[in-house]
Amino acid sequence: MTRRVVITADDLGREPGTTEVILALLAEGHVSATTLICVSPAAEDVVRRVGELGVVPRLHVTLTSERGVPRWRPLNGAASLVDPDGTLSDDPLALGARGEAQDVIREADAQLHWMCDRGLVPEAADSHAGTLYGLHGRSWLAEALEWCARHGLAFRLPRDPAPYFGGPLPPQLAAAHERAVALADALGVSIPQTIATNRRRAQELGSYERLRDDYLRRLAALPEGTSELFLHPSCEDAVTGPDGIVRTWEARLLRDPAWHDALESEGVEVVGDWWA
Repeated sequence: MTRRVVITADDLGREPGTTEVILALLAEGHVSATTLICVSPAAEDVVRRVGELGVVPRLHVTLTSERGVPRWRPLNGAASLVDPDGTLSDDPLALGARGEAQDVIREADAQLHWMCDRGLVPEAADSHAGTLYGLHGRSWLAEALEWCARHGLAFRLPRDPAPYFGGPLPPQLAAAHERAVALADALGVSIPQTIATNRRRAQELGSYERLRDDYLRRLAALPEGTSELFLHPSCEDAVTGPDGIVRTWEARLLRDPAWHDALESEGVEVVGDWWA
């Protein structure tokens, strides 16, 4: 077997600054995939621009807003997903406490149809802020996998979760993960061998070099098969708060010659998907 990796820039359409960075990285060939937040007002303009690049983003199923940008509204408007003002909460725990499975799937359907109606027919989906996975309360992973199977979509669920979590899962979570992988296989939903991303805040990292070294270690540790590294690159004035700098570091990493040298020296093939 060969080690392959999908290098994904998440959050296309989040707001104009992030969108510009991701589109530039796609045009430069520094990322091999991206995911679209289609509940964002910036998403409409993205449709034309990714079409010009010949890129079809994956659907980034988005059930929460983010701090630092105006709150998003769901396309379906289901009551259990929104705050009293009709917007998606920026607290994943709030969604995890109240979200109903039927509303989650209806919103996923609405977002998928939004993309398809604009000529972007995604081949895979994943979860913004990890909300579908039950990391913040209720899990809708089984429902999400069944939804993917109905629409012929691959899904970002790692066979081996250790690289993402930094070690073995706690027993209860490990059992739930095993059931989800078995369900994905039974339904014919393609999933990556493993996934990895930076989960540390700027204060923990301390410098760009620490972030780069961490990604280089992750690259070296990729197993046989097709894995995914997903990043959240952006520019300095697009993301408020102390962790905005981490997104600028990730954009810098993707253009860093040391990163590209490591891809070559490790013999890792960069590909656009894990399901072909």
